[in-house]
Amino acid sequence: MAQFQTLDTLDVAGKTVLVRVDFNVPMHDGKVTDPSRIRRAARTVRELVDRKAKVVLLSHFGRPKGERVPEMSLKPTVQPLQDALDGLPVGFAEDCVGAPAEHAVAALAPGQVVLLENLRYHKQEEKDDPGFADQLAKLGELYLNDAFSAAHRAHASVHALAKRLPSGAGRLMQEELEHLEAALETPRRPMLAVVGGAKVSTKLDLLSNLVTKVDALVIGGGMANTFLHAQGHDVGGSLCEKELAETANRILQKARAEGGEIILPTDAVVARELEAGVETETCPVDRVPGDKMILDAGPETVDRLCRRLEDCRTIVWNGPLGTFETPPFDRATNQVAAKAAELTKADRLLSVAGGGDTVSALTHAGVLQDFSYVSAAGGAFLEWLEGKDLPGVRVLAESA
Repeated sequence: MAQFQTLDTLDVAGKTVLVRVDFNVPMHDGKVTDPSRIRRAARTVRELVDRKAKVVLLSHFGRPKGERVPEMSLKPTVQPLQDALDGLPVGFAEDCVGAPAEHAVAALAPGQVVLLENLRYHKQEEKDDPGFADQLAKLGELYLNDAFSAAHRAHASVHALAKRLPSGAGRLMQEELEHLEAALETPRRPMLAVVGGAKVSTKLDLLSNLVTKVDALVIGGGMANTFLHAQGHDVGGSLCEKELAETANRILQKARAEGGEIILPTDAVVARELEAGVETETCPVDRVPGDKMILDAGPETVDRLCRRLEDCRTIVWNGPLGTFETPPFDRATNQVAAKAAELTKADRLLSVAGGGDTVSALTHAGVLQDFSYVSAAGGAFLEWLEGKDLPGVRVLAESA
């Protein structure tokens, strides 16, 4: 992975530092309902404050499409940020450019913090507009990107701005990139990837890239049904993209050509309907009743995966192994995740996970804190796994 500057290499004392954060957090009735992203960003802010920088925070919120939508103001995030900073006052500017922003920044003393209003109130942000980036750059002397979750978007505050100031990665961005490099670019082997979820069609690029990098690829969830169908198995009434059978077979062939292995379920938990407490049956994948659907991997598959993890040194996880939201179809995900967590705590496994459903599934399994690293990014994490270029990462390397 290309090198980039960090807080270890940048002199920030007395400087006005623009920090791109991601405060696009869940909100209801004008109040933040999950401040976890804000808390994670507080680490970089706190370090800048301790080093007597003047801290200017930039973020988007929602999709206001260039309009000033009151419900999409960042103002409600100020209090959760102050809480995360142990009560340190945080100022707020009613705009991210122009007089309101300039006055708020000019009033900062070393060790003080101000949050600017939603970047997406301006259409130029999502267009990576050079003029808008110039307006933002006027506000500071240094730039830090601490929003890996937005790094896959060539937006002005993520891409063009980084070209205009000495730039580097904040602590959260640095941590994300270092773990992803350790997991994908320079992994300890054997390396295994778990990819689950509903549809193959949403993860074709991901599967195609991973089969060239890992020693074994576990495919679970509804995605596995498409691969089982491609191998000639009748999957009953299960979710299945039958039109992608040929594509699934090409991925299997690619894995064989690369010397890797694709691991599919050998048994399944099936039911007539997806409801909590419904009557279930466990059967081999080649004996799925026509009137039932596969809703989870079976115990034989779980045992096989747990044994396989014993021999692994790196695991990358994206997506559940079954419909974990509805018990008892959460057992496979829970048990395999628990095994990965156990090996991680014993320092026998580097475990990196990410993606919205993945975070929910690991939280449900009670092991979120036990993995080596869990990415808060959704699209950016997936695009990295797909091997795609991330504009917000590339520009930091170019600025190093």
